[in-house]
Amino acid sequence: MAIAYSPTQTRLSLISSKPSLSPPQQQTLLKFPQKKTRFWCQAGQTGFFSRLGRLIKEKAKSDVEKLFSGFSKTRDNLAVIDELLLYWSLPETDRVLDELEEALLVSDFGPRITIKIVESLRDDILAGKLKSGAEIKCALKNSVLNFLTSKGSKTELQLGYRKPAVIMIVGVNGGGKTTSLGKLAHRLNKEGVKILMAAGDTFRAAASDQLEVWAERTGCEIVTAEKDKAKASSVLSQAVKKGKQEGFDIVLCDTSGRLHTNYSLMEELIACKKAVGKVVNGAPNEILLVLDGTTGLNMLPQAREFNEVVGITGLILTKLDGSARGGCVVSVVDELGIPVKFVGVGEGVEDLQPFDAEAFVDAIFL
Repeated sequence: MAIAYSPTQTRLSLISSKPSLSPPQQQTLLKFPQKKTRFWCQAGQTGFFSRLGRLIKEKAKSDVEKLFSGFSKTRDNLAVIDELLLYWSLPETDRVLDELEEALLVSDFGPRITIKIVESLRDDILAGKLKSGAEIKCALKNSVLNFLTSKGSKTELQLGYRKPAVIMIVGVNGGGKTTSLGKLAHRLNKEGVKILMAAGDTFRAAASDQLEVWAERTGCEIVTAEKDKAKASSVLSQAVKKGKQEGFDIVLCDTSGRLHTNYSLMEELIACKKAVGKVVNGAPNEILLVLDGTTGLNMLPQAREFNEVVGITGLILTKLDGSARGGCVVSVVDELGIPVKFVGVGEGVEDLQPFDAEAFVDAIFL
């Protein structure tokens, strides 16, 4: 017997793979149905989540204008590069590269990446590979793109093959976790995905109320704690069970905000991760860390700690619309090797944008 998974259904169906039987053999099987024959399992892929990944990626391409406007402050900060390269000449190389280095540092590209970029440009200029300001600008963009794609290429959601897929949202207080979860639910809901929210932030009194507003706003169902001071792990476990029993596509799990230095609360995340894994094998499929872009490179210690504790699979960078520090995206990907999956470029419900490396580079370097 081979187990096949239907693309349009969540239940398993059995398809016989045994050879045809003679009438006497068939009668024997009917008489003794309790006798089991050997069967083999073939892992099937519904194609649902892979199609969803493609849709979101295509949407990122079409939402370039939002990304472009969202990074306007970073772009303004880097506009000096165009002025520098417009009148570039070989004798002016050192001065121009020094000012280019300063512009990148101000935009929070980070000293390590900035030095790599500038020294690579310097070597190529002196070797005669770059002979004009336009060529230097092109090489600069390609260098930044390479940093983003060499270590953080899997920017689409990795949701596996089983339903429900489980996504946990984690991060420090005030980073925008619940808002990001609501905006993500809105985006997924638009693609026809059946979403269940789990109010796992059991520490903050208003957290469930805030998530309930988002559930109503996006037309999603929600699971909340049945009593005060309930364990977050039990709420998430209950939600994933409901998602499994009632055929939800994705369960979005909110969690309490916590400082990365609070080890007891960080350990609670481990309990949450284990709880959902007991209900659905391999869950959570994604653990997305929300980072406040206005903090710039200060987000790196947070990311290191969260990743060490629960294993972050992707990043959501928020509040980049209010910051000229868009270069921090490159630093985070380069240092941690964790892909950015979404960026917040505004306060509207549509302003959580799928991250696309090429679109990002075009948005910050006009």
